[in-house]
Amino acid sequence: MADTAVDNFPAAAPDRPEGPEPKRQGARHEHRWWVLAVLALSQLMVVLDATIVNIALPTAQRALDFDSDQRQWVITAYSLAFGGLLLLGGRLSDLFGRKVTYIAGLIGFAAASAFGGAAQNFGELVTARAVQGAFGALLAPAALSLLSTTFTDGRERGKAFGIFGAVAGSGGAVGLLLGGVLTEYASWRWCLYVNLFFAIVAIIGALTFFGRQGPAGTRPKLDLPGTVIVSLGLVGIVYGFSSAETNGWDDVQTIVSLALGVVLLIAFVILESRVAHPLLPLRVVLDRQRGGAYLTVALTGAALFGVFLFLAYYLQVLRGYTPLQTGVGFLPMPVTIALTSTLIVPRVLPRFGAKPMIVIGALLGAAGLFILSRIGLDSEYWLTIAPGLVVLGLGMGNVFGAAFNTATAGVDPRDAGVGSAMVNTSQQIGGSIGTAVLSTLAAGAVTRYLTDNGNSRQAQALAQLDSYHTAFLTSSGVFVGIAVIALLLLRWGRPDATTRGSDEQEAAPATAH
Repeated sequence: MADTAVDNFPAAAPDRPEGPEPKRQGARHEHRWWVLAVLALSQLMVVLDATIVNIALPTAQRALDFDSDQRQWVITAYSLAFGGLLLLGGRLSDLFGRKVTYIAGLIGFAAASAFGGAAQNFGELVTARAVQGAFGALLAPAALSLLSTTFTDGRERGKAFGIFGAVAGSGGAVGLLLGGVLTEYASWRWCLYVNLFFAIVAIIGALTFFGRQGPAGTRPKLDLPGTVIVSLGLVGIVYGFSSAETNGWDDVQTIVSLALGVVLLIAFVILESRVAHPLLPLRVVLDRQRGGAYLTVALTGAALFGVFLFLAYYLQVLRGYTPLQTGVGFLPMPVTIALTSTLIVPRVLPRFGAKPMIVIGALLGAAGLFILSRIGLDSEYWLTIAPGLVVLGLGMGNVFGAAFNTATAGVDPRDAGVGSAMVNTSQQIGGSIGTAVLSTLAAGAVTRYLTDNGNSRQAQALAQLDSYHTAFLTSSGVFVGIAVIALLLLRWGRPDATTRGSDEQEAAPATAH
């Protein structure tokens, strides 16, 4: 029997698989907000690590003396391991318990960060980044499933997911800021060492507040064929889009990787519909609400990663900002996301549900990116860039808070780990696709502009600016598409109605102890 623990809290109105009903016990209610703080800290560590190294990369390249065509692997190694192993990490948390998996992920992530910070050559740094990604894939799903099974009351759940969504949505911008500070005032190595502080605090918090626990109910069996197929398929997809960004869409590696990834993922879906103990039960993703939320997260990742990439280039290359100034320049967005997620989401989501919040948030995101597409070579920061980031932040606070909540609602506790992993997988795959597609479109815009206007220094600057406009307008269109998809897929109504449960049903197990 599982011990009392935060992650034995029942999810709202779950889709119940066949088998014995798991025994459920109450949570340590007085600690639930501390649990949220710990989980948000670890989520911040994982998300910011996707961008914090970007700022430090030029300095690391000079220090370790590796070629420019190798530096992409410092980023790609992390994304490949993280994206490819997320579903396995989610299922392992269902197998061995979320607290155990969570702490193991923290320890491994911290150890890999220490190894990477001390790296003496390119190979050591890339290896460390790959190991970071692997343990991040163990850590992230466990964190989200712990959050989902800890907060079941409708209003508190909305507030908790609003805060968690704020961290997920703004972590990339925080990474740019922190990376700029550490690179400018300490060393590029501290962009990796800083994870030790995050991890140690989170481990202490987990040991203090999470309580004892075990796997929820009957321990599921590991689907080894499905694990291998989906991991290779996801690696193929992520690697293919990374290759497209650097080598082009007609490159043999790009074509083969993407084709192999698609074939393997199709084979995975067929396999999961037939095996007795699937790695990813299809009931998790075929639910209309959750499926719409997963798609929302993926498309948001695709559009949002372009903001970090191209706005950072604009500020540093065309405006001459330092890495620190660039990080500070992004601050209006995470600040606005945090305020929206903590003040608006908890009040609106329990009353009106996710659909209106995602639609309005996506349209605000589109408006913010349209504002950013108006930037010029000498645009005033406070008249163009800051307003665009504020409007974008308002939208993202609504989208992430509502989508993360919806994507994890109603999942049976025995599937909470892999269900949560689908959220992270969607965001990671979406980001990879978005970065590759937007980079291709931006490169094409540069080529067309120079072909039409010559190759002078002024023309080169304007060509770069035109490429940023193209990326921002494309991302703006993606957010309009998200609003349309939410209108078509998501149901109207409060969260309890759309997940076939009720606030009373959710609260009953919690008040029985």
